[in-house]
Amino acid sequence: MRVGIVILPEHRWWAAEPRWRGAEAYGFDHAWTYDHLGWRTLVDGPWFDSIPTLTAAAMVTSEIRLGTFVVSPNFRHPVPLARQVLAVDDISDGRFMLGLGSGASGLGQYDRRAMGHGGEDTTPAQVADRFAEFVELSDALLTGQRTTFSGEYYRTEEARNAPGCVQRPRVPFLVAANGPRAMRLAARFGQGWVTTGAPGAESVDAWWADVAKRAARFDRALDELGRDPSTIDRYVSVDASPLFSLASVDAFTEHIGRARDTGFTDVVIHWPRPDGPYAGRELVLEEVAADVLPLLGGRATRRDAENSANPGNGSGVSGVRDGGGGK
Repeated sequence: MRVGIVILPEHRWWAAEPRWRGAEAYGFDHAWTYDHLGWRTLVDGPWFDSIPTLTAAAMVTSEIRLGTFVVSPNFRHPVPLARQVLAVDDISDGRFMLGLGSGASGLGQYDRRAMGHGGEDTTPAQVADRFAEFVELSDALLTGQRTTFSGEYYRTEEARNAPGCVQRPRVPFLVAANGPRAMRLAARFGQGWVTTGAPGAESVDAWWADVAKRAARFDRALDELGRDPSTIDRYVSVDASPLFSLASVDAFTEHIGRARDTGFTDVVIHWPRPDGPYAGRELVLEEVAADVLPLLGGRATRRDAENSANPGNGSGVSGVRDGGGGK
């Protein structure tokens, strides 16, 4: 089981840098940030763009994988996005993952309003059509040398791709999908699939029961395409459930156990905030990193094994909260 953590892009870099360094030092397998122009109740507070944030994170880390959670068509266009992806993949030396989503959920409402599209009467079918073009064109741009594409929502003529991604044939796509059409896109183009389960579930049991149904539906999407299930990773964003993953160590271990039992390869949690969304204590994060992550078989396990073989290296966990980038 691998575990990733989302660090919201709400802090000036002197405050954000220790979190990104900390995610690596704690032993997380991947670290993410949201790709929005503003988000939910935090829309009037500080907020920074995901691509420069991930570029900066790549410069202060060396092993942890980094990615967007998730890019949507609400304000991104595949052509300039492809150039940004090439840059981050290069600067990170092949550690970048491109998370992609349709932008259909309520979480993207501010993005649509800010771009002047808030009053448009867009149907679910149109959102799905646009997302299909977005993913297909992104794939073509990042794998071909020159791309010409003419769709209903996007067009480009001979868009270049040199020098190409560090990762071949391109960076991995993590496709967010809860509905059948998006799941088919994930099955076709994704190296990973991520679900957030049912919004507004009344209980943790109800949320996980829904996630299990979605996982079974994704199995059917893979089967319809004839794709081997072992060729795609399965991510679950557990903080979409009624139980915040870092409410306690027990909450974290409960989610890990349920995710493993449901066939997921990766769990994504969020760095605790002092209040509002994802409110929690960093002490719980530290306890999880020290006591649970090393038992799960990911980077933290390998780190501890290496430190046992070379005791002088140290764990790299102590002092993370206050380390790096002080102002």
